[in-house]
Amino acid sequence: MKVGLIIPTLNAGENFKKLLEQIDSQTLQMKKLLVDSDSTDGTDALAKRFDFEVIKVLRKNFNHGATRQTAVEHMLKNFPADVIIFLTQDVFLYDENSLAELVKIFDADEKVGLCYGRQLPHENATTEAKFLRAFNYPAESQLRSLEDKKIFGIKTAATSNSFAAYRVDALKKIGGFPENVILSEDMFVGAKMLADGYKIFYNADAKVFHSHNYTAAEEFHRYFDIGVFHARESWIRKTFGSAEGAGKKFVLMKFVALLKKNPLECFGAFFRDCAKFLGYRLGLIEKILPKNICKMFSMTKNFW
Repeated sequence: MKVGLIIPTLNAGENFKKLLEQIDSQTLQMKKLLVDSDSTDGTDALAKRFDFEVIKVLRKNFNHGATRQTAVEHMLKNFPADVIIFLTQDVFLYDENSLAELVKIFDADEKVGLCYGRQLPHENATTEAKFLRAFNYPAESQLRSLEDKKIFGIKTAATSNSFAAYRVDALKKIGGFPENVILSEDMFVGAKMLADGYKIFYNADAKVFHSHNYTAAEEFHRYFDIGVFHARESWIRKTFGSAEGAGKKFVLMKFVALLKKNPLECFGAFFRDCAKFLGYRLGLIEKILPKNICKMFSMTKNFW
């Protein structure tokens, strides 16, 4: 099995070297490609020192779907990959087998089109951020097909753009990454693969460290973009169900956990959840909002 690795970057920062060193120590052999959006901090030069091929895209032209598809097509012109791994610049690998563990399912089950791994919280993660990671990335692995939508609803198509691997043949069959999405290109591809008869595998034994301590304002912007995605790709909600049910379940479980571990965090969590709800609902009606308002609400300004 030939494996390619792609990382989209923008001013990855001083911690990026640690990730590159971890990749260099992996047991898995792979072709490495960086797709960089006009970094000014030397991200591209650093990656070249670690044997990455680097291609450039203009920052103003970056799109979560189109940029990834461009990178895939570039890699396949020069390297006949069977599987392509995508990482984001802000993860750290758990051990030297993280990437090998992520891709081994593709040899074991030819119907798996996409595999994503477990995300553990960074050391500085808040109690709320830790709970979110535990909720979305549990300790048990899971194999899902389209039939499982009766059980999991929209979470059947849940994946991750931070630590996931794609079977190239399956990716080609569903038309690759979407040309123009505000975010959630991973869910788009996962939903398309499930609809085409492929499976998604969540591998809890393949692990990285990745989490965010978002403010209420950041959550508002992020969930506005999620609402925009769900509005524009309404076929996903029609196929799998709405996101509100999973959201309510998470909120209830989170507050129970916070009350036990750190009751004071409930106040901040309440405001962040209100921001998420408001942002998401506004995102769903973005078509009737002025474009300048959408840009102000959005985390992904270049999209507008």
